[in-house]
Amino acid sequence: MTKKGFVLLCLVFLFETIAYIEPVYAQSAELTGRDIMLKVHDRPDGDDQKGVMQMTLINKRGKMRKRTVLFLSKDYGKDSKSITYFQSPADVKGTGFLSWEYDDPSKDDDRWLYLPALKKTRRISGSSKNDYFMGTDFTYDDLGDRSVDEDNHELLKEEDIDGIMCWVVESRPKNKDDMYSKVIRWIQQDALIPIKVEFYDKQDNLLKILIVSDIRKQDGFWTAFKMEMDNIREKHKTILEIKEIHYDIGLKDNLFRVSTLERGKIK
Repeated sequence: MTKKGFVLLCLVFLFETIAYIEPVYAQSAELTGRDIMLKVHDRPDGDDQKGVMQMTLINKRGKMRKRTVLFLSKDYGKDSKSITYFQSPADVKGTGFLSWEYDDPSKDDDRWLYLPALKKTRRISGSSKNDYFMGTDFTYDDLGDRSVDEDNHELLKEEDIDGIMCWVVESRPKNKDDMYSKVIRWIQQDALIPIKVEFYDKQDNLLKILIVSDIRKQDGFWTAFKMEMDNIREKHKTILEIKEIHYDIGLKDNLFRVSTLERGKIK
């Protein structure tokens, strides 16, 4: 640890009591785009988490549809498992989505979607990762924990957005079948959370913009409480707002099974 880092750490212990202390970063000139994306990927977020989210879909005529979603996730080393249930309204209640995400970029994630009206679970193949999830503007791949080494990353610059210092990183997929030609992220340096993300199509035209706001600590971990995805091509928006979230609550392994998904709810 550098002398500066040691002094900063001492000051934190003397004057603050917080659950998580941000690491001292090297100068941006010494960081590569991959270095920064690894920091984002490895940002502390607890061993597990459980929360409730409100999802709002807005079409080009301004008509709104609201949904309530329960979500749970748990880490297994560098891999993770998550499960999501739609609690309301009635037309989507009981619909569930289970994902097992692997850090190894050569291994496809395992994903299942349960549709209660059909009483059937559908496995989501790797070729479907670019499909949009449940009428939202997020693809299955957008919702997943993408491996850092699936893309080539370049640090473009640093930029101040409304007083928030950000790294601007451009990521281009190694797999030419990916739906995006590039993704540009403005990453808040202290929280290691992207506050703005631009998605470009195969022709390098801007396709979607994600704006992330209301970033604050919950249970000692930086958390983004609001995300708004603006699908420019479709003139459609999806807003995700976390209403409740808790970390490190000791979730059981059996919650992340297909049999649990098919129950349509957590017992």
